[in-house]
Amino acid sequence: MEKFKVGIIGATGMVGQRFVTLMENHPWFELTAIAASPRSAGKTYEQAVANRWAMKTPIPQQAKGLVVMDAQADVEKIAGMVDFVFCAVDMKKEEIRALEERYAKAECPVVSNNSAHRWTDDVPMVVPELNPQHLEIIPYQRKRLGTKRGFIAVKSNCSIQSYAPVLHPLMKYGIEKVLVCTYQAISGAGKTFERWPEMVDNLIPYIGGEEEKSEQEPLKVWGTIQGGKIVKADSPAITAQCLRVPVSDGHTAAAFVTFRNKPTQEQIKADWAAFKGRPQELGLPSAPKQFIHYFEEPDRPQARLDRELEGGMAISVGRLRPDTQYDYKFVGLSHNTLRGAAGGAVLLAELLCAEGYIDHR
Repeated sequence: MEKFKVGIIGATGMVGQRFVTLMENHPWFELTAIAASPRSAGKTYEQAVANRWAMKTPIPQQAKGLVVMDAQADVEKIAGMVDFVFCAVDMKKEEIRALEERYAKAECPVVSNNSAHRWTDDVPMVVPELNPQHLEIIPYQRKRLGTKRGFIAVKSNCSIQSYAPVLHPLMKYGIEKVLVCTYQAISGAGKTFERWPEMVDNLIPYIGGEEEKSEQEPLKVWGTIQGGKIVKADSPAITAQCLRVPVSDGHTAAAFVTFRNKPTQEQIKADWAAFKGRPQELGLPSAPKQFIHYFEEPDRPQARLDRELEGGMAISVGRLRPDTQYDYKFVGLSHNTLRGAAGGAVLLAELLCAEGYIDHR
């Protein structure tokens, strides 16, 4: 098949770097354009990230010689070079919203890792296995923007990937309330231990804005399209605490759940094992074969052992057991820069291409 030409906006940051690595040898996508801030523009990508490459693998050969473009000044030029862009810029929210709309109005679809448009009511916020039907809002968004090809689709916050997908197959039992505590890796803040030595042997019990996202974003994912808008679900009631922990990659969640119609532990495990979403049905390149993996061992999942499962795109679960205050509790784990950030956006882009929302120019 003819490969889709891809641009990465915000390619020098940690998530942008992860996008660059994921484009290496991708069967559908070809990295064609890289953009970042004016201070990086005009340099080769290798020069721009020389002292801050944070990935464990080397800079892909294909990306090294690409000349970095200006993410804001070169919108029209970039839009003319590619079939769509990934966006992972580090700017103020209102600036991100404006920039992403500029690309969309230049008839360039935007698949965004940013939070700026997550609550725009005609922008789909998609976890591909959970709510692919929300892509049906795109024609309404195109009408608002006055575009034929251009639109914005976003992925959800990385931390909800460690528990929302685990809850999703259990929604049929009527989940009433959820308490979740997330233990989030430092790469979620765009940091490594070398650049954040204060996190060694430390725990910070606060991540700005994270608890509201953790409580509210699953409700948009589980919402419905009504009158050209995505209306968030009324339930379940979710309360969250979010902590930064000294782990390089991998967000862990301790979740407690109450059901209207309480299933057995065996039913829950069977539902997790059987769950497949649209990416699995379509056989998308980045889709894990088994989306949810359950570990019977009492000391699993562990970030170091399990975050790379199925290329970092699977969700790991363990320690399902009854609780004295809620019906059940469990521990979930997801790789925050793969499933949670860049990898989840790549899977979303694959879904958009497979379903015909993104085409070749």
